[in-house]
Amino acid sequence: MNGCHKLRTAHQKGSNMSTKIYVGNLPYSVDDASLKSNFSEFGSVSSAKVMMDRETGRSKGFGFVEMASLEVAQAAITGLHGMSVDGRSIVVNLARPREDSNKSGGYSAAGYTATQRKDVGYGTGGYGGGRY
Repeated sequence: MNGCHKLRTAHQKGSNMSTKIYVGNLPYSVDDASLKSNFSEFGSVSSAKVMMDRETGRSKGFGFVEMASLEVAQAAITGLHGMSVDGRSIVVNLARPREDSNKSGGYSAAGYTATQRKDVGYGTGGYGGGRY
């Protein structure tokens, strides 16, 4: 019975998904290096990435940190969640799997293509649409 318990905890420690941390409400002054530095106080940081806007090159105000183990990640979350960074209270928690964030709030392109009529909607190409 003890062997099963050890196997289960070893599986949790080795899981990449459980060590990825979401960091939100970041001030624009935070970059990858400073993010990594803050989290490395709690243990080994595999990666730290502040998400940047493609068009402006400016921070989007959130990022992800990947840590060596679940225990180290939990310690960082406990220690840093709600901490004030440049006057902003940061949000720190375990990152959710990407498929959960794929929803678009109830709206989708399928709403425009679901109709069977060819004379309604956005048409089949060009600037004017299908029939005009």
